[in-house]
Amino acid sequence: MTEAQSCSRTYCKMWADAQKDLDILLQKEREEFLQPETNLGKVSKMLATSYIQYMEIFRSLAAAYDHLIHRQKRAAIRPVLDGVMGRILEIKMEMVKLDNSECQYLDDILMELNRPLEDIEIPIPKYFIEENLEVLQQREKTLDEILLNAGLQEQKPVEAMTLPEAIKLIQVAERARQGRSRARFMKKIFLEEKRTTKQEEQTGQSPDDAATCIQKVWRGYVQRKRTEKMREEEMIFLGITLPPHLEATSSFQKFSGKVKALQGDVQERQDEVSFKDKLRETEGPHIKETLQDQLSQCFTECRHITGRFPDYPPEKAGGSKAIFSEKTPEQVAEELAAKQEAEKAEQKGKNEKEQKEQAKEKKPQKAGKKVEDEGWKMGPSNFLSILEEGSSQFKVFWQNRDNESDFLQDHDPELIKEGKREEVEEEIRVQVAELMEEKLRNLKLHVDGEKVGTQKKGGKAEKAGKASAKKKIPEMERDLTPDRTIDSLYQELAEGGLLIKAQAVNLSDYIGNYDCLRSSLRGTGAQPLPSAPDVRQLVALYGILPLGSQMVHENAPLVKSVLLAGPAGVGKKMLVHAICTETGANLFNLTPSNVAGKYPGREGLLMMLHMVLKVGKELQPSVVWIGDTEKMFSKAAPKGEEEANSKRLGKMLPQFLKALKPKDRVLLVGTTTRPFEANIGPFCKVYQKIILIPAPDYMSRFACWKHFILQNGGAFSSLENLSCLAQVSDGFTQRQILDVVQTVLSELRLLQMPRKPLRTVEFATSLARHIPVYKEEQEAFEAWYAKTPLGRAWSTALAEREAEDGKAKKGKGKK
Repeated sequence: MTEAQSCSRTYCKMWADAQKDLDILLQKEREEFLQPETNLGKVSKMLATSYIQYMEIFRSLAAAYDHLIHRQKRAAIRPVLDGVMGRILEIKMEMVKLDNSECQYLDDILMELNRPLEDIEIPIPKYFIEENLEVLQQREKTLDEILLNAGLQEQKPVEAMTLPEAIKLIQVAERARQGRSRARFMKKIFLEEKRTTKQEEQTGQSPDDAATCIQKVWRGYVQRKRTEKMREEEMIFLGITLPPHLEATSSFQKFSGKVKALQGDVQERQDEVSFKDKLRETEGPHIKETLQDQLSQCFTECRHITGRFPDYPPEKAGGSKAIFSEKTPEQVAEELAAKQEAEKAEQKGKNEKEQKEQAKEKKPQKAGKKVEDEGWKMGPSNFLSILEEGSSQFKVFWQNRDNESDFLQDHDPELIKEGKREEVEEEIRVQVAELMEEKLRNLKLHVDGEKVGTQKKGGKAEKAGKASAKKKIPEMERDLTPDRTIDSLYQELAEGGLLIKAQAVNLSDYIGNYDCLRSSLRGTGAQPLPSAPDVRQLVALYGILPLGSQMVHENAPLVKSVLLAGPAGVGKKMLVHAICTETGANLFNLTPSNVAGKYPGREGLLMMLHMVLKVGKELQPSVVWIGDTEKMFSKAAPKGEEEANSKRLGKMLPQFLKALKPKDRVLLVGTTTRPFEANIGPFCKVYQKIILIPAPDYMSRFACWKHFILQNGGAFSSLENLSCLAQVSDGFTQRQILDVVQTVLSELRLLQMPRKPLRTVEFATSLARHIPVYKEEQEAFEAWYAKTPLGRAWSTALAEREAEDGKAKKGKGKK
């Protein structure tokens, strides 16, 4: 079995195991989540268990999708993969509502399931970038050209070599020089030997010496051939190499695999086109005749029931497709009668609603008790139907398929035909629609004597136009630049410094480990603060996954804005760039200091937001970043024109978010180092999700010291020194730790490392020059977070639990 074949089998088995686990999990959800549950502790455990299990399925499906070559298998995995991502987001939202916190303690559940902490790390699917790689590369090249011509970006300088690279380059050059000099020396010797042989040939050589020379050469050649053949036979006998007849097959398969990898897209297009042409030739006439017969029969039956021929649906309403999507003509008459009954039912419903509202106003306490008695119940999901459909398709098409015989991972013709048959039917339906519309017009004219006029239609169109004119279009949704192209707007934003180039950093570059002691705070009542892995998870859930997948963004709980709050240096800006890197998103910089003086006044800001919104929607995904966002919502009165303009922009952000629809993969990300200076009311209205990023804990500091020292060429002899550094650097941020490492590990210090190992004192001395995040500042952040909607909900729930515990203790005391 070859390597490619074993790889395909491995990932096919991984896909099958993931589908099996998904079926079990879906069955479990049907039994548990649809029934009301009053025990909130049990509900929390159920949600956490499902969250971890979905995460494992997500990881397996993402690996299978990234590594499988078979196009139709990948097409079958893709909707299930997106559905699992969406389901994870839905469960996360339920966990946040239930616990009133963005962070959950999952240590106990992981121990019960025998899973490590790394299993709840969210993998980023590679297809976010790979499927749009050419477009992203072209867009990056265009942005570089614009910034270079505008003078906002210097030409990339030649990167300075490191010391090992310079030594290696010198060694290569010196060895090349020595080789050239040796070649010249050997050439001289060769020419001298050639000159002497010519002289000997001229003097003459005996026949015996000539025969001996020929025999010597021939015997050496024969013996080398025998040795080579014996070596090949030995290798074949040991099973290291293949026999000649199998080797030819293997080389042909390797070559075909390379050609397939290089020309996969072209073959796919050619295969699809050829199948489409064949279907159009073989089944096209039959489909056309069937459609005409069905439409004719529908016209006849409708006239028999209603007494007149039906109106042909316009193309906007679906054309003939709307007729086929409807039920039989008999049911059409039933629907007409049902409309009259529905109108009567609406009037009764209005009266009942009014009575219920009056009853609620009179007895509000009883209604609250009923809700509490009902208990928790999982809300409706947009992804369960997608997962169930994907599971059923897997069982029908792929579960019992023989993957071993499909070495070339070729397509399945029948599956392609099913997909292309719908496209052929749609093309033929459009052709048939024109003929049948003309036929219906003639039938109305000759049978019913009805003339098709255009005055009524015109009157309706005029009324519709007047009605639409009366509706006011929001300012942010108006097209203020109808005569400009997206390229010109893109160029203007780039030249103005509002569209910037994202730094190439990944989410995994945000270093930090899980704090094993965090679960000890569970009984204290303190709201859990996110550690570095929690921050990575929240950024991936609310930012990367929805921006990377269109289906997830349209169907998952919609998150339009995220706020990253924390002390300076904890990595907020890096996380913004990581979102753009992982999804290939455009990055718009609307930081107040960057916007100042560029688009003054309300009209200027409106035009700026319109341009950002238009370009961001057209070239989605996009990230709109606002640094120091607390300045837009400052409590103090504006002192100058720039501050007034900044506050004006903050007031326009709700309209900006309102203009974003589920289909628009645009995310507003704000970063702030002093959120307590902002007016918390409008601040929390703009930012839907708030992620508080504290200074790193002990485990994260230990990981940062280790990673940064190794990254900059240093090394420690023991982990005790790193542990000491992690303990001493309590309160310092990741950026301060990186600055210290880069300061200490200079080029001169790296040269001295072999004879003078690193010491902890060197880093401690440099660390003392930085100002840490003091306890008072961290408490100010926590106090501010307690005033946010989620923080208030946590405090309210905690007070209710304490009151219940107090009542229970009093009851025991009385007994």
